[in-house]
Amino acid sequence: MATKPGLSLFWRTFVLLALLLLGSVIAWTQTLRELESEPRAIQTARQIASLVNLSRAAVMHTDSITQVSLFKTMKDQEHVVIMPREPNDVVQTLKNDEINRYMTDELKARLGPTTLIAEQVNGVPGLWIGFDINRDHFWLQTDRSRFDQPAAKTWLIWLSTAATLSLFGAALMARLINRPLKDLSFAARQVREGDFEASRLDETVTTSEIRAVNIGFNRMTQKLAKIEEDRAVMLAGISHDLRTPLARLRLETELSVNDVEARENMANDIAQLDAIINKFLDYARPGQINLSPLALAPIIELCLSTLRKRPELELKVAIEPKLMVLVDPVELQRVITNLIENAARYGQSANTGIARVEISARRMDNTLLLRVRDHGPGVPEDQLKQLTTPFFRGEAARTAANGTGLGLAIVQKIVSRMGGTLELGNASSGGLCANIRLQLAEAS
Repeated sequence: MATKPGLSLFWRTFVLLALLLLGSVIAWTQTLRELESEPRAIQTARQIASLVNLSRAAVMHTDSITQVSLFKTMKDQEHVVIMPREPNDVVQTLKNDEINRYMTDELKARLGPTTLIAEQVNGVPGLWIGFDINRDHFWLQTDRSRFDQPAAKTWLIWLSTAATLSLFGAALMARLINRPLKDLSFAARQVREGDFEASRLDETVTTSEIRAVNIGFNRMTQKLAKIEEDRAVMLAGISHDLRTPLARLRLETELSVNDVEARENMANDIAQLDAIINKFLDYARPGQINLSPLALAPIIELCLSTLRKRPELELKVAIEPKLMVLVDPVELQRVITNLIENAARYGQSANTGIARVEISARRMDNTLLLRVRDHGPGVPEDQLKQLTTPFFRGEAARTAANGTGLGLAIVQKIVSRMGGTLELGNASSGGLCANIRLQLAEAS
């Protein structure tokens, strides 16, 4: 079953933190704009009122000739135009939004209720203030941009800056949060591969919870290493203690039993016991695997050289030329030998008693696909997933033969240690098919 793709813990944490920070930035920006709008409108109205009052005072205390010069100076230097207000002027009032309402109310409070505020007069845009001087009506025109609040572009720049800093902070926080978990995950993989020395975690970290986890993991790893070491010593002792009496028993059988058939049967039983011991030791072997780029065809030919002599086996090999694979040659030979032994034991034809085995290899999706297939009765579909379980033996045709139930478990273990995968299935025309994917190596 294919694994469901998903985000790593780092990206999940980063996305959640980023959404939280970005939401906070947007909320604060909107809040500041709302809180800032009324004070800014009132400040703008006060500036305009001061400008109108100064203009009114200048008009009231100057003669006509001086007024002309004054109005020209105000227009050139302050961009303020003062002109008479006519009854037929076409006036477009300000838009009825919140800021304009605040500004209009403040101007009328300072300049009087008859004050007019417009954004366009006679088709000329700007900020127009209508005021009276001794029953004469005037317009004061100025540029609205002098009093406008910051443009949307300014807000966008600040918002983008805050969002960028927030994302950077979220990435840093996610990295700091997930770094201990990443170290723990790496250490767990090393323990799974049997490398207990490389799996040690830092016990001096500042965070007390992480330090406690690291200490507990290191103690567990030390116990597992001790158990593994004790198991290796125990298995070596079992191998020596069992094989010595088996060798004596074989010798005594050869010398003392006169019946040839009985002697052969007893020798076969002893050989089977010796083979079972070898299987146990193979499965429990903890040694490290050293991968190197090698040509596949010579390894397989070397492995098959002795197996071709067996009369109950019919081997057919089809390997693409110049295939280079990244493997341990000894371990790969163990894999092929176990698969062929399994086929010889369980994949024999009911008519001829011969097991036809096909070994093929080819490139597939940047990997090497090595296939070993027999033409026997196959395995029930509900038992396929259990074939690599140690000591499992099927209940159908395959239970007729003697075995330990470790052969395919050993294959699974070795292939996994070489960075590959093993998939077992029934061929469409009958027989068990083992598909092994291994790492390709570049040909020199």
